[in-house]
Amino acid sequence: MAGRILVVDDVATNRIVMKVKLTAACYSVEQAENGAEALKAARDTKPDLILLDVMMPDMSGLDVCRALKADPETADIPVILITALSDRAAKMDGLEAGADDFLTKPVEEMTLLARVRSLLRASDSVRELRARDDTVSAYGFAEAALGFQGKARPGRIALVAPGRRGAVLWKAAIDDRIGGDVRIIPRETALMQTAGNGDEPDVFVISVDLAQRNEGLRLLSDLRSRPGTRHSATVMILPEGDSERAAIALDLGANDVLHDPFDAQELAIRISAQLDRKRQSDRMRAGVRAGLEAAITDPLTGLYNRRFALHRMGQIMTRPGNPPAVMMIDLDYFKDVNDTYGHAAGDTVLQQVAIRLRGQLQANDLLARIGGEEFLVVLSGADARSAMECAERLRTSIGSTSFDLGGDSFPVRVTASVGLALPGDHRDEATTPEALIRRADRALYGAKAHGRDQVSQMCHNAA
Repeated sequence: MAGRILVVDDVATNRIVMKVKLTAACYSVEQAENGAEALKAARDTKPDLILLDVMMPDMSGLDVCRALKADPETADIPVILITALSDRAAKMDGLEAGADDFLTKPVEEMTLLARVRSLLRASDSVRELRARDDTVSAYGFAEAALGFQGKARPGRIALVAPGRRGAVLWKAAIDDRIGGDVRIIPRETALMQTAGNGDEPDVFVISVDLAQRNEGLRLLSDLRSRPGTRHSATVMILPEGDSERAAIALDLGANDVLHDPFDAQELAIRISAQLDRKRQSDRMRAGVRAGLEAAITDPLTGLYNRRFALHRMGQIMTRPGNPPAVMMIDLDYFKDVNDTYGHAAGDTVLQQVAIRLRGQLQANDLLARIGGEEFLVVLSGADARSAMECAERLRTSIGSTSFDLGGDSFPVRVTASVGLALPGDHRDEATTPEALIRRADRALYGAKAHGRDQVSQMCHNAA
């Protein structure tokens, strides 16, 4: 975990005390004595977290926080505001300025360190996601995720309280302040929200005590351990002054804690902040997933590309059981289609060929586009007869029906030649993906040489 913390306070004694506490916990501490120094240090050194005093002579901590959050270079740095002010207005101003938490002096060490650990953990996760997202963008795969950045859907908030009355009060406190879908659910229903199908809540608000003491903490652990709710944000509600269990909740993975009785506006602000962070993380995860998919697929047909096909073939060939059958499929005289009708028409044909081929194959068969008009098919555990029958079906699916190019163009008939290779059971037979593809290629050349629009099979012991 990263651990560079910037402590900002105009009183040297306060900075020293804070540094002693943080250094004892093995964090690296930098110091600034005013707002201007803080902004410069934040931009120059990019600390992992900032502890920021509110009352300073040159500019208030609120103004510093707003400036940090307005600058893209420092917007993601977590900020904890620390002040002697304990009134509601000061806290609301701090949270609305973008602070991640608002602590009142004297700061209890256990609470401070738990909050620091929680925010650094969350910051590390965002940093890792951003690095992966940047890597995807650097390799030119960012476009695949652009659709995710449209208008954000309303947030889904689930309230898990010890009794119906308490949950209704929570709901009333935030319904008018958050435009999302706010629902009251029992603990059992919360545990069922783990399918990972996109319907799970974005934010859980959970009481630390439900039917039994600490049952909310156990629910938090369950939600964090399950794939469907692992990335949902969690706000834990605890009794006033219960700093020990607040620290435990943060260490178990709670994103935020709030003590009851709480201010309705404060709860709404904290939930809104968690929704924003959840959406940001979701967008980056979606970008990484889309980039990984783009890295292994052909952008025109949506089939796997050559690099991934070779990797997947290697995996298939190591499985126990019958070795795979391999086919190379090449469209006959495809250059004539491009020359006569244009490359856009050729692309349309390739896309429709991919659909037709996929429709003839099983879910566990491998289909890839590995060249301009060349396709690779790998059949897992197929014998010679079933492989030949499948090859004929694939050839027929392409050549039996003309391709509609759209517009004013007449339908175009395209045929395909298929080379089929079956690995033999002799020591000198091909045992690598590349060797099997070479054998299927030689069979394909045979089909081309004998008139095209046919299947040619490579004999077991052919060289």
